[in-house]
Amino acid sequence: MIRLTDFLPVPEPSSTKLKFHMRAGNGGGEAWDLLVDDDPEWLNMSRWRAVNANNNMGDARYLLAWAQYYPYGPNYFIFGGFFRVTPVMPAVIDGLGYDLKLQNLHAEYIKRLIIKLDKPLGRQVYLRRYETVQEQLAPEVYELAPDTKLGTFPGYQNTRLRHHELQRIVANDEPSWKDALSSVKGVYVITDLSDGRLYVGSASGEANGLWQRWSGYAQLSNLTGGNRELESIRRELGDAHIVGNFQYSILEIFDPKTKAETILARESFWKQALHTRRPHGLNAN
Repeated sequence: MIRLTDFLPVPEPSSTKLKFHMRAGNGGGEAWDLLVDDDPEWLNMSRWRAVNANNNMGDARYLLAWAQYYPYGPNYFIFGGFFRVTPVMPAVIDGLGYDLKLQNLHAEYIKRLIIKLDKPLGRQVYLRRYETVQEQLAPEVYELAPDTKLGTFPGYQNTRLRHHELQRIVANDEPSWKDALSSVKGVYVITDLSDGRLYVGSASGEANGLWQRWSGYAQLSNLTGGNRELESIRRELGDAHIVGNFQYSILEIFDPKTKAETILARESFWKQALHTRRPHGLNAN
């Protein structure tokens, strides 16, 4: 077993706290989802200064932030960064009461290092002092991923991938993703997040279903899959626009034995339902 404090030494142990986040308040979403998406709310969760002093930084000058890595279970947490803590003045209570500055120390482990606690935590936010966390929660290094963790396949209805995430999944042949996407055909939607326009496509004849179709999009040499409208965007705005703005989700899945004409009919339905044909969307026909 590798102890957390042995793996992540800090310059001022007595002035450092650890904050374990499970979810944002008021239905704001899971902490891991916010961290992996670089959502500003992730940082705000650590900046919050509560009325209850037990939930605050106190005299801490540094913070190790963690998000519950729910794909593994309730007692697994993934590293979100080492921060310098400065209280906002005048003091803000029940609001964003701290300024946080990300430090270079241990930055290479962000979204990669997963620790396991001896038992699940019972609160939405949980703080511990660095000096005592080892005896209180027994955190141990569980995994150091070679690249940013994306989690196991979340289910067809919960798939929402940015292009850089799709690239990593395909490049690493992520097993749970490859198994799930290879086992179905389907209708999918690509969203251009810069303007909200949609493109509906399908994997109706590919031997390896959605995995084969999306693997093509993941290649920088085939970002558009040959689609006329997407290719027009690539020529006008460049590859960087697609990589930075395209998001991939699944609308409907089918057994691999389903006839292609059945899937193509459903693709046409979704184009009509979502108004993805020109001029409203990115489908040419």
